[in-house]
Amino acid sequence: MMSANYISTYMLSSALRYSITNNQSLLSKATKEATTGRFADVGLQLGVGTGRDVALRADMSFIDQVVDTNGLVKGRLDVTQNRITQLGTTAQDFLKNLIAARDADSGARMILPSAAANLQDLVGALNASYNGSYLFGGLNTENAPVATYTAGSTSKAAVDADFLATFGFSQSAAGVSGITPAQMQNFLNTSFDAEFASPAWNSNWSQATDQVLGSRISTTEIVDTSVSANQPGFRKLAEAYAMLSDLGNTNLSQATFQVVVDKAISLVGGAINDLAVLGGSVGSIQQRVSNATDKLKIQHDILNQQVVDMENVDPTEASIRVNTLQTQIQTALALTAQMQKISLINYL
Repeated sequence: MMSANYISTYMLSSALRYSITNNQSLLSKATKEATTGRFADVGLQLGVGTGRDVALRADMSFIDQVVDTNGLVKGRLDVTQNRITQLGTTAQDFLKNLIAARDADSGARMILPSAAANLQDLVGALNASYNGSYLFGGLNTENAPVATYTAGSTSKAAVDADFLATFGFSQSAAGVSGITPAQMQNFLNTSFDAEFASPAWNSNWSQATDQVLGSRISTTEIVDTSVSANQPGFRKLAEAYAMLSDLGNTNLSQATFQVVVDKAISLVGGAINDLAVLGGSVGSIQQRVSNATDKLKIQHDILNQQVVDMENVDPTEASIRVNTLQTQIQTALALTAQMQKISLINYL
């Protein structure tokens, strides 16, 4: 018994349309892979290996974040180191002037302008900010660490009160000329020293915290990445500059003035050493940040290569698939056009 199989133009057209739709989807995927060099659907392609791929990318993202943070830390430390260096250089120059002024007849007048200017510069340096945060504030990065030493300020008011309580008159009074070396020495070593030690320093001069900012600079390292205005070197400079600019020095006797200068020389010399040590510590941290960043970038490259090995496709093979699918789609479209021309009318 013989049977006849019927093939309709509708069936052929439907098959061609399905082929075109399917190949267009495959072409989109192949084109994406040929362009990016990466699987169009990584999860589908890797299957159970997707978890490792996600973990590698998460590690890379974390490293990127730390590297970005290190960039900000580097900027902060660079500005901090610059300010410390400037203050140290200014202090060294001032020390030379102090030594020269000690025995000069008009030594007080020689040194007063630079002492006052240096005190302003010190406050300005300690109130430096970077990226919206104060560098020397410790954990208090939102407020200027050190108050300006001017009339009406808490710091000057405290010094004025101490001077008045000790001598019975203000710094501008005529009685300043009668202050003896021993009286001035006692004042400097007690009441005046206390203004630059805790708790007076923290109440009248500084809003900075002793605790400083810590930053993660690698997957395993967290280091201190800021400096507090409460460091001894800064206090010593503030004390030296204040005593030479605001204790009535131009009216003091030569012997009493020399007591002030000798105290200031000791303070400035100590501050220079303190700043050198502090600058060395900051420099060490700068080097650690730089080394950590270099290592992180190497780790990132290693992880990235592992991801590439998992996700990448053969660009040549992907290009061949693109060309093949384009040819198949064009052929199917041509056949569809031919099928649409077939009509029973042509045979009637």
